[in-house]
Amino acid sequence: MKLLVLAGGLSPERNVSLSSGSMVCQALRDRGHQVALVDMFFGLEGREGEDLYNAPIPDSFKRVSREAPDLKKIRASRADKSPSAIGPGVLDLCAQVDAVYLALHGACGEDGKIQAALDLLGVPYTGSNCLSSAIAMDKDLTKRLVAGKVTTPSWETVTITEENIGELTERTKLPVVVKPLDSGSSIGVYIADTRAELEDALRANLKLGGRTVLEQYVRGREIQVAILDGKALPAIEIIPKQGFYDYENKYQPGAAVEVCPAEIPVEWSEKIAQAALTVFDTVGLAVYSRADFIVTEDGTPYFLEINTLPGMTPTSLVPQEAAAAGIDYPTLCETIIEKSLEARRKGL
Repeated sequence: MKLLVLAGGLSPERNVSLSSGSMVCQALRDRGHQVALVDMFFGLEGREGEDLYNAPIPDSFKRVSREAPDLKKIRASRADKSPSAIGPGVLDLCAQVDAVYLALHGACGEDGKIQAALDLLGVPYTGSNCLSSAIAMDKDLTKRLVAGKVTTPSWETVTITEENIGELTERTKLPVVVKPLDSGSSIGVYIADTRAELEDALRANLKLGGRTVLEQYVRGREIQVAILDGKALPAIEIIPKQGFYDYENKYQPGAAVEVCPAEIPVEWSEKIAQAALTVFDTVGLAVYSRADFIVTEDGTPYFLEINTLPGMTPTSLVPQEAAAAGIDYPTLCETIIEKSLEARRKGL
């Protein structure tokens, strides 16, 4: 097949996306597909006349830095200075391929907007459709939809301003998890045990836009499970060597112990898998996803969030879970494409 892998974009998870896209591109090329890898934000800028389907993958794309990118600098560096999140030539290139593999993460790829654009172009793409993607990206809306069907920590969604930081700091019950409404890769996520830590977390989230979820802190084991083609893959347990599973611990090799399959009782695995499938079906997702849980001592899985375009980097969890189920990385990528084409044909 002739394929385009879209990565990068203008999101705090940009660097993670480029790493995912690099691996996906190489895996699909190794399987004999014609594959171009393009940064959605920069598009074909500086690549005019290049043979995109045989272009080497830049080494800089493959590594995930310890810090999230400076998006203001990245936006300012594009030559055309356009306000568009889609770089020059991208949509034309999309229209020329059999399918677009979305290796995007975060607000510019998982919020349904690029899916809607591709729907209007009539171009198949991987993962869930525009509506389901938009719902899953909104942590508050997702929790509202599934709260009566699965167990989830209590939460409140607020809009942080300079004027209400003091009031929020004083009235919020501790400990609390502070997280942006529509971000991923644990960017902007803080666990606050004290009022001072809470104020710092609120100020950090104010810089990320202000729309924030204040979520009950649940003590337990961090278990994540992927859904692929309507079935749960083996669960994986995350054990950070220090702190919690934040941005740095997610993408720096060796920063966390990842046990797959998770060493938990069978009945725990079954409950987590069922909860993940319930969320998947309730939100209307398709093809694949990854759901995050905290499991308490009594085996109760508390649903945190679900990701519609989970990472495919060297340290990402879905490839590890697939491997535990006997699915190698190239086969995983091809399965995602095949099942996505089926979903698009069915109007899903």
